Amino acid sequence: MPSSTIPSQRLYSLDALRGFDMFWIMGAENIVHNLAKATGNGFWEGFSVQLDHPEWNGFHFYDLIFPLFLFIAGVATPYSIGRELEKGKDHTALLLRVIKRGLILVLLGLIYNNGLKFQPIADIRFPSVLGRIGLAYMFANIIFLYSRQRAQIVWFWALIIGYWLLLKFESAPGFAPGDLTMEGNFASYIDRIVIPGRLYRGIHDPEGLMSTIPAISTGLLGILTGTFIKNNPGLTSTRKAAYMFLSGIILLGLSQLWNMDFPINKNLWTSSFVLLAGGCSLILLSIFYYIIDVKGFRRWAFFFTIIGMNSILIYLSGGFINWDYASQALLGWIGQLFTSPWKEVAMACCYVLVQWWFLYFMYKKGVFLRV
Repeated sequence: MPSSTIPSQRLYSLDALRGFDMFWIMGAENIVHNLAKATGNGFWEGFSVQLDHPEWNGFHFYDLIFPLFLFIAGVATPYSIGRELEKGKDHTALLLRVIKRGLILVLLGLIYNNGLKFQPIADIRFPSVLGRIGLAYMFANIIFLYSRQRAQIVWFWALIIGYWLLLKFESAPGFAPGDLTMEGNFASYIDRIVIPGRLYRGIHDPEGLMSTIPAISTGLLGILTGTFIKNNPGLTSTRKAAYMFLSGIILLGLSQLWNMDFPINKNLWTSSFVLLAGGCSLILLSIFYYIIDVKGFRRWAFFFTIIGMNSILIYLSGGFINWDYASQALLGWIGQLFTSPWKEVAMACCYVLVQWWFLYFMYKKGVFLRV
């Protein structure tokens, strides 16, 4: 399909990429882990390692899932909030909508972590993945609402440079300035003081308050990317894909340079991590955008699109649906056709398939969980 015929107000690749992202945390990682055990093959064993988080510093593919989702949310902003601005919608009304969405995600994250039950505040975990997305999305969109593109770029760099300087020259009491260990880094120390309840790792929470600051830049990078795609009619779609790919490569290079002084670390959402995850996100989006929106090849992505259109629902569903029971009840007979370790591979596939059927049913009924 020629690029000139692509509808400018719809990115079909976003739902597919979001679905690809969620696919790995709805059970696909267990397929790979079990394949590695079953085959002993070096490829699957290496892939299996990539689907676990490093203990502290470092980067695996699994570390990309969270920032990629936030990046995608940012890309959608110029097509949602931006369109409302173009229609002359009042800034205050849009601000209230953005704040409402952000706080709803924080609340859903709180429920996801702790369930709907009364318990002492000391036992409640307040930080969450959805809470991080909600807060970073909210502040990134507020910046989008009240600043021009050049100022958004300044905000992107100011947040990650400021965060770097803060952690470089400060530390927890009793540690040398710039200490980046779990015990000694300044971000975790502030979280221990400020955040009520319990932290995920006792002295540190990977979704803590301080590390949400650089996560805003991840959302802003998505917004800047969405604006680039939407507001450059003079560029062909093919060139846009190429520029995104090249920008991703540049960010990967910058992340490695910054890594020498400020290690890549998802736990702290370090500035080098922002650039690395952002570079990977740009490269993936450029590929999906080129194949789906530019060339028009969409059928292959239908599997992922179904997931992407109800991503929040499938993320939350584990809290109220026993997917292990459902997959055993519906497809347990498939597992009986195999012996270990291939039985575990088959049932891991069934686990994902049952969830996809559920999402397909929701899609056919037109039921989507929107925040």
